[in-house]
Amino acid sequence: MLNHQKRLVLASTSPYRKTVLSRFNLSFDTFAPNIDETVFPNELPATLVQRLSEAKARAAQSIYPHALIIGSDQVAVLDEQILNKPLTHEKAVQQLQACSGKQVDFLTGLCLLNTKTGRTQVDIVHFSVLFRHLSIRQIENYLHLDKPYNCAGSFKSESLGIVLLERMMGSDPNSVIGLPLIRLVQMLEAEDIHLI
Repeated sequence: MLNHQKRLVLASTSPYRKTVLSRFNLSFDTFAPNIDETVFPNELPATLVQRLSEAKARAAQSIYPHALIIGSDQVAVLDEQILNKPLTHEKAVQQLQACSGKQVDFLTGLCLLNTKTGRTQVDIVHFSVLFRHLSIRQIENYLHLDKPYNCAGSFKSESLGIVLLERMMGSDPNSVIGLPLIRLVQMLEAEDIHLI
């Protein structure tokens, strides 16, 4: 269990990550890391998510000097191109049309930083989804119902977006939502935090 001397902090403003972490029934703070997420020239997706997950955790270390800080970052990749959050209905339609019948790979960087000891654990969790062949009617219906405009790949697997998929491939479906809990449990146990 989390003792009072080890405060847990989620360095993210994502409501999805907050909901996922809440499954552990642990009290935790949230912190807005406010870092520059610009992709470096020729930066590989795996390098990007690893760098940003650690940067998010480190952004909180001066405010939480005796804490375990979780940083996470995710990209969705289709045909070697990063899919950004669509933000608009039109871009979401384009993304889902491009994803139709194809595999999209999610790379999630995860960092657990112990600000008291300086110990940093960083990993990248891979997860893939195979989209069904989607008609424009299905895409439009889905977008009007789920409104996933702030989600990479233009769908929410934890919601109605699951109907868009033919198959999910990977060790932890939570990583599609942006916080791989299975790997996080292992990191917490390495810090002597046991959930059961």
